[in-house]
Amino acid sequence: MAVAGLLLALVCITLAQWWHGGSLWGLVDGPALLIVFGGTLGAVLLQTPWYQCKGALKASLGLFRRSEWPFHEQASRLLRWSNEARQAGFLALEPRLANGELDAFTRQGLQWLVDGTEPQVLEQLLDNELDRLEEQKELEARVFEAMGGYSPTIGIIGAVLGLIQAMSHLDEPNLLGAGIAVAFVATLYGVGLANLLLLPLANRLRALYRLELRYFELTAIGLLAIARGDGSLAVSRQLAQYQGHRQ
Repeated sequence: MAVAGLLLALVCITLAQWWHGGSLWGLVDGPALLIVFGGTLGAVLLQTPWYQCKGALKASLGLFRRSEWPFHEQASRLLRWSNEARQAGFLALEPRLANGELDAFTRQGLQWLVDGTEPQVLEQLLDNELDRLEEQKELEARVFEAMGGYSPTIGIIGAVLGLIQAMSHLDEPNLLGAGIAVAFVATLYGVGLANLLLLPLANRLRALYRLELRYFELTAIGLLAIARGDGSLAVSRQLAQYQGHRQ
């Protein structure tokens, strides 16, 4: 759906340009593209620490891939662990750490549980880890949001540069037209890049991250229930509210 939405927006714009008799090549301008993309990227690199930019770039690579968070499967796994822990103790869960399907948050929480961490301490550790993940992922989304904020303004800079070029060639109509074209196309690139790509990407990241954090919340609740020695029915009730989520 994400790819379809982006393609729909681009197709509608190009179709409208063609419908009014305009040339599709009129929407392509190398200097305007350089100004908007280069200027936006440079402004964000100046504002944002490199580790944050790298995290956002890595996150963007998975934006258009369908990522599954198996809530029901995780709840069933936690319920099995609860039964095993009550019957044989926390150390009986140690072999589960070798499961390659576990995400890093679940593996870390399970390790704390196997180590015999007190429930109150375990709750604090899990809350701290959730807060850290939430902050990290929000910072990644803000990189795209910042780019979406700078892009239209950089487009205006491109427009001003194009008009300066046009004004210097008032006696040469061909060059005058090229300068004005750069001005309008740069504005189009700036506004379009922000509203058709960057800001939607930032909001899509946030939506995916909310789902991911909800999955980790389910995991934390299950691990805490195991640490307290809650019965199967109590564990099931605590996990049930998280199992209706869909991508």
